[in-house]
Amino acid sequence: MTSGLSFLVAARQCEIGELEHLALTSELVSVIGRLIHGLQKERGMSNVYLASRGSRFGGQRLAQIGDCTALEQHVRVRFAALDTDAHRARNGARLFSRIAVVLHALDGLPALRQRVTTQALSPEASTAAFVRLVAGLLAVVFEAADSATDPAISRALVALFNFMQGKEFAGQERALGAGVFASGHADAGLQPHWQHLIESQQRCFEVFSDFSDASVRAAWIDSQPAEARATLERLRRLGSVAGLNGPLDAELSQTWYDCCTDRIDAMQSVEAFLAEQLRTLCRQRIEQARAELRSQQATLQALAREAGAADAAEAPAPITPHLERSVLGMVQEQSRRLQSMGDELETVRAALNERKVIERAKGLLMASRKLSEADAYAMLRQTAMSQNRKLVDVAESVLAMSDYLGA
Repeated sequence: MTSGLSFLVAARQCEIGELEHLALTSELVSVIGRLIHGLQKERGMSNVYLASRGSRFGGQRLAQIGDCTALEQHVRVRFAALDTDAHRARNGARLFSRIAVVLHALDGLPALRQRVTTQALSPEASTAAFVRLVAGLLAVVFEAADSATDPAISRALVALFNFMQGKEFAGQERALGAGVFASGHADAGLQPHWQHLIESQQRCFEVFSDFSDASVRAAWIDSQPAEARATLERLRRLGSVAGLNGPLDAELSQTWYDCCTDRIDAMQSVEAFLAEQLRTLCRQRIEQARAELRSQQATLQALAREAGAADAAEAPAPITPHLERSVLGMVQEQSRRLQSMGDELETVRAALNERKVIERAKGLLMASRKLSEADAYAMLRQTAMSQNRKLVDVAESVLAMSDYLGA
């Protein structure tokens, strides 16, 4: 007998499959986060190494490369464990495309490192190469967040993605400042980009705070003591403003690097907390869904027994009032739950969609106006401020004018 309850059971089984896929994805996100953290360290060391003409961070950089190589292997193993069946993979086209790009970039890492070793790259070119690789890894995390169908897990993934993105901007700032201090002079042309990195961090951490719970927000606040923030702000002013008026003390490159590293290492502890919270949430949701499935299967079996008894007596199959109420309650609960999930997912997806719109608008301005990413974002932000509009609304207006911008 195929009943409505049979389809509820099938729906729950599908949900468990999706949750198990999310659990695997969460493990992947966790190891990607560790690799990104290692590459961020390597990027900063490479920048100082190049800016100091090989006199600083030579040995530390080689040790960091060894750590990153081991982390890379863990990520590759997780990639290989993904289900690439096109019929079962949710969001597979985008996710697998992102992974393909990342694997290609990882294959090119040895050549990049060799060019850094021989000082055949400028600090800016080295940083740009690492930024592209990390951006590719973060894009995989973004697709994982965008594919989540459970609201609680989706919120956790959005919080984690934005925190990782903010931490990446902090890593880029570390590399930029390390190069500036190591070179002994500030470059006026770098100041807008430096400010862009600071503002981008703030924006990401605001979204992270909106989607994380009180315990995570408390951990984030505790990880950034007032004294450390004051030191960071003092060095920011010195490198980005005061340094324009005269030479910088090259020895401050170590001070800046250590200050930023302490801050980013503290962020890594918060990120690890977020990742563990995500894994725990996945386990809890799977256990809950399995318990609900067992209850539904038991009710379905009771229906089958009653139908079998009725067949044996050659009479219509009666359903007891208690069993009827159980089935009705399950159907109503499923309906309420799906409505609630849809409402929550719509709220969560709004944050992801805003990012997509802003990124597309930035790309359009970069292509049509020949702007850097920082300049394109600054144009969007300045327009939003002057017109008292939301940034995403300005981005949507830019996209609506794509024909006029020649894109």
